[in-house]
Amino acid sequence: MKIDYQIKKFEELSNLELYKILQLRSEIFVVEQNCAYQDIDNLDEKSIHILAKNNEEIIAYGRILPPKLAYNECSLGRIVVKNNYRKLKLGYKLMDYILVEIQTLYPNETIKIMAQSYLLRFYESFGFSIIGNEFLEDNIPHHYMLLEKTS
Repeated sequence: MKIDYQIKKFEELSNLELYKILQLRSEIFVVEQNCAYQDIDNLDEKSIHILAKNNEEIIAYGRILPPKLAYNECSLGRIVVKNNYRKLKLGYKLMDYILVEIQTLYPNETIKIMAQSYLLRFYESFGFSIIGNEFLEDNIPHHYMLLEKTS
């Protein structure tokens, strides 16, 4: 299997790609995690979208939010991997790809995220540190985390 990573601005996404992205995010965040929440948050239009495809199937996805969009810092989020591809550790590969792209787009920028608490070790493996106390977002425990700029 060859995974093709693609970086696209919102206006570069095809209608089908956008549909498949929203379908995947809904499959994971709404159905799998049993969480009714508003996924379409008016941030997609200004975000950079990272797609991991196997042939034309989107199997993993994440987005990069520029500084001053969600936080003063740049951010990343909506990290998802299709269930049947998780055994391949695609989440780690996708994060590596996203972090390299952030360094290219926003050199030495601090990254702030809102991470589901069960994924803290995952994000810590990339150098993120917990800031503040745990809180509920859409009835799911979360923490804010930072990856400090390198210089």
